[in-house]
Amino acid sequence: MNQFPYSLDNKRYHTYNYFLKTKYKSKIAKVSLNAGFTCPNRDGTCGTGGCIFCSQNGSGDFAGNINDSLQEQFNKISQVMRKKWPQCQFIAYFQANTNTYGSIDKLKKTFEPFINKKDVVAIAIATRPDCLNDDICDYLYELSQKCDLYIELGLQTIHDQTATLINRGHDYQTFVAAVQRLRQRQINICVHIINGLPYETYDMMLETAKAVGQMDIQGLKIHNLFILKNTKIYQMYQEKPFPLLSRDEYISLVVEQLSYIPHHIVIERLTGDAPIQDLFEPLWSIKKVTILNDIDKLMRLKNIYQGDKINKNL
Repeated sequence: MNQFPYSLDNKRYHTYNYFLKTKYKSKIAKVSLNAGFTCPNRDGTCGTGGCIFCSQNGSGDFAGNINDSLQEQFNKISQVMRKKWPQCQFIAYFQANTNTYGSIDKLKKTFEPFINKKDVVAIAIATRPDCLNDDICDYLYELSQKCDLYIELGLQTIHDQTATLINRGHDYQTFVAAVQRLRQRQINICVHIINGLPYETYDMMLETAKAVGQMDIQGLKIHNLFILKNTKIYQMYQEKPFPLLSRDEYISLVVEQLSYIPHHIVIERLTGDAPIQDLFEPLWSIKKVTILNDIDKLMRLKNIYQGDKINKNL
């Protein structure tokens, strides 16, 4: 193979840019919104405090201002993006907290104003697997018949001992069942995983990627762990520091993980973003572009493409 077929810029993995430009024939940007939802591991349903790595914004540090209406959030953010990309179209991305954790009526009022909104090509909804019962999934199926829909589903790890430690509030089998319910309705799924969770080994993180690669999913986001100030994981680290991935370890791990992800799965992210003023560790994560460049370099050096090992050594 001389060139990976799912890239427009000589990447060796199925880029999100390729997917969006091929599907929508236009520049597409995500507008991150805060719809005011909470999470079941915040309000006491299955726990309190949320995942230990989450800020008070519930993984929505770059989402819109919760004090603004969703329409105001969308307009403010999209106007800024339009200055950079005048012909841009948008995905309305409900990012903060758990965006299916509410009544069907609330979900309708949240999502449906964006179905026929000018320049919105799709809706993306970030949620948890324990907030996707059959009624919710039936509604999401109805929504998917009216617009392009992507469910961003947090997994983080397949290892239940880690899930307990980070206060996820659900186990791996709950995630597997949620994927099955969504795919029975042909709803597109992008899974989130995190590298560097406390006390996980290289092999454990690789096992998570291998397991995800064997699922019926359409997209994957790989994040590095952030320790943000004033979070539970920050307090944990202050009391008893645990090993953190170095920059080189992270890059090497991601390249190996990609080799076990089938070609058709879109790689939406290979490193994360954190508010610089709140970031405690790892400080190397700030230089995101250089990390992505070095992932590319290592893939070329090792002559690895996404999915190369999918039929080997599983």
